[in-house]
Amino acid sequence: MEKFVLATRRFMRDEEGVTAIEYGLLASLIALAIIVGATALGTHLNSLFNDIAGKLWSA
Repeated sequence: MEKFVLATRRFMRDEEGVTAIEYGLLASLIALAIIVGATALGTHLNSLFNDIAGKLWSA
């Protein structure tokens, strides 16, 4: 029983898994920001090129 209590205390003090979860959450938030930024930039560029193409077509 004493070994079980010691193992439980050691497990509760171990923060290695928590750090891995934090890094995983941070990486997912960065990936989400990149996706949102790339989508916004792509939409803006698409409208810009369509505007240029329209002006060239009418010229």
